[in-house]
Amino acid sequence: MKLLIVKVFVLFIRVLYAPMKLRKTKNKIVWLSRQSDEKSEDIKRLSDMINKLSPETIQVFRLKRLKDESGLSLSYVFSIFVDMWELSDASIAVADTYSISLSCLNHKKALKKIQIWHALGAVKKFSLQSVGKAQGRNEAVSRAMCMHKNYDVVIAPSEATAKFYCEAFGCTEDKIRLASLPRVDEILNGDCRKAEFLNSNPDFNGKKIILYTPTFRTNDDVYAERLHNAFSETEGIKLVVKAHPLSKLSQNPKYQINGDFSTYDLMKIADGIITDYSACAFEGSLLNKPMWFYVPDYEIYKAEQGLNVDVLSELPSVSFTDEKMLVKDILSDNYDLSLIEHFSDKYVKNKNADNTEMLARIILE
Repeated sequence: MKLLIVKVFVLFIRVLYAPMKLRKTKNKIVWLSRQSDEKSEDIKRLSDMINKLSPETIQVFRLKRLKDESGLSLSYVFSIFVDMWELSDASIAVADTYSISLSCLNHKKALKKIQIWHALGAVKKFSLQSVGKAQGRNEAVSRAMCMHKNYDVVIAPSEATAKFYCEAFGCTEDKIRLASLPRVDEILNGDCRKAEFLNSNPDFNGKKIILYTPTFRTNDDVYAERLHNAFSETEGIKLVVKAHPLSKLSQNPKYQINGDFSTYDLMKIADGIITDYSACAFEGSLLNKPMWFYVPDYEIYKAEQGLNVDVLSELPSVSFTDEKMLVKDILSDNYDLSLIEHFSDKYVKNKNADNTEMLARIILE
């Protein structure tokens, strides 16, 4: 039944969109995202740079977070109709997620469609890579929803990541352009707010601060609790948990800190970073500080989700399935930073470039 509804809906919006395409094409960029109702840091930086490089270019922001992916709300359906109207006379469309409006519709040739994805890489398999898997989408529904169709350009941060992106977005290598996201500029060049953090959280003064940034999964609270208990037995170390916005961990008072600090802020503030299958691994690697992988559900996750970067094979000396062994390694204070340097060099290119301007110019091409 769901498959039939999807097919009828896609046919309906295509018919509705056809006459809209008669509108004259403008020098106009439409930004599409369902990650947030507000501009992400990447979109904000890119749009500001485009205003600087090409002030005559019209920019329209169609940002609508899809809170429940099991079904489309009436407000989200209405949002798709507005997307259609804006896309019908645009010359460029830029998405940082899968967009129904971009992938399901038959657009005129004048519209160039760009995928910049909202992460700096992919440790875990995602999108078309995970279709049909236990944690992925239904294959028939994904096909009916035209997942990741229509892209003219896909942005990837490295040659290694490009291989994953070709699979995830169903594109050929000739559509890949190598460029990192603007957040790289922020991570490498932005201010470190450590003094402000310590002023707001005085119990962290004089302690080694370790940041834990887990990927979103239904039982992430179990692993956070295990890690928290392991660290509670140590002296001189304080654990900060920065959960995915959709995770219930973000509401747990046990993991709350004072002040408004982004993940990037906390990465700079921390003395070391623990992650798992999260793309935070690529962002954290830019800072050239100790980083560990805590993957207690490795075998299950690998089977149900799949991995692009097998951390137990690629970084075995800093990857752990047991939290006590992880804490023991952190306490040893014997970390080989060349491991993270090689990891970062492999997966994130153009670290010394102005990534915001580079990507803005690719879009304006």
